[in-house]
Amino acid sequence: MSVFDSALEQLNRAAKLINLDSRVFEALKKFEHIIEASIPIKLASGEEKVFSAYRAQHNSWRGPYKGGIRFHEEANLDEVKALAFWMTMKCAVVDIPFGGAKGGVKFNPKKFSPADIENVARGWVEAMKDSIGPDKDIPAPDVNTNAQIMAWMADEFSKIKHKETPGVVTGKPLEAGGIVGRDTATAQGGFYVWQEFLNKKSLASEQVSVAIQGYGNAGYNFAKLAQQAGHKIVALSDSKGGILNLEGLDIEAVMEHKKLTGSVVDFEHADNISNEQLLETKCALLVPSALENQITGKNASKIKAKAILELANGPTTPQADDALFGKGVYVLPDILANAGGVTVSYFEWLQNQENSKWDMDMVQKKLKHSMVSAFDLVWQKHDELKTDLRTACFVLALERLSMAFSRKNLV
Repeated sequence: MSVFDSALEQLNRAAKLINLDSRVFEALKKFEHIIEASIPIKLASGEEKVFSAYRAQHNSWRGPYKGGIRFHEEANLDEVKALAFWMTMKCAVVDIPFGGAKGGVKFNPKKFSPADIENVARGWVEAMKDSIGPDKDIPAPDVNTNAQIMAWMADEFSKIKHKETPGVVTGKPLEAGGIVGRDTATAQGGFYVWQEFLNKKSLASEQVSVAIQGYGNAGYNFAKLAQQAGHKIVALSDSKGGILNLEGLDIEAVMEHKKLTGSVVDFEHADNISNEQLLETKCALLVPSALENQITGKNASKIKAKAILELANGPTTPQADDALFGKGVYVLPDILANAGGVTVSYFEWLQNQENSKWDMDMVQKKLKHSMVSAFDLVWQKHDELKTDLRTACFVLALERLSMAFSRKNLV
């Protein structure tokens, strides 16, 4: 099953459960716009290359399109479509006034110079200039993109439009109109969701063991928050492999090791394991924070975690959801658990639109309110409908999208 097929299956399950209006259902299966483009670049080496670029704009019933852009050599339209679809649902779950979009460039920045990366970033904006804008579609960082790349994109758009337009993207550096707390927002939002789950299960005072797949921004910051709260990080991994120490890992020492060697593998105070073994580690909480389709029908029966918090997009397939739900494993789904990123992106967009500046206290307070409110409503749906938390999230999102559909009288 492709990533987008998995997304449609999730939609189908929730739609059947609430007898969703067929017009809404059919509309949500389609995209309002899909843009494919080529980015011709003269590299620093003098070689000329052309990179494939995509932007999928799924739905704008609730507001402008919003979604990241990833630079990855395996980026493809199916993946981008799935991520755009999930972004529509994510924004509806946390009730922010955006629709879903996603972008990608088939490009591995790790193999190119900073000048080449800047040229690709500016080339993407040139290719998409008529399709993006602060009231139309607002990109953000994703896999292999960062604040610097967003600054280049905002600058290029401003040059093209002959007007300073910082609100065209979010996730920018602070000096370029960014917002405090954006770099840790995905992890922080996920941690608020995890805390609320522990409260619901009356486990808030207990120390739990945590295994994290993906030791990038989201995985590292979640590990810090979990450790500060007294929990024990027993396993970590990146694209090259993983490490395990059931007594607990020193996450800062692991990060220093990763910076020096390029991977968490061979950390001296741990055993090396594969990413597959990490997923099957005995722990209270498993945190997939890497790429899609990691937990599938093939390995779901081997998962020993009591709960899964999805900081990655689409790490669990529908077949795995069925198996996990059947054996009582709670999956705190991506469209809720990792929505802290887009929520703080919304705050950044507001800050740019209002020409204001938010402080950390305001960002954290509003983020916690958004995540806790969304979790409580999802938990109510889960209780009422006797369904898994992912389907409960989709039901909440579909109810809000249906209201937007009715308001706009879309047919």
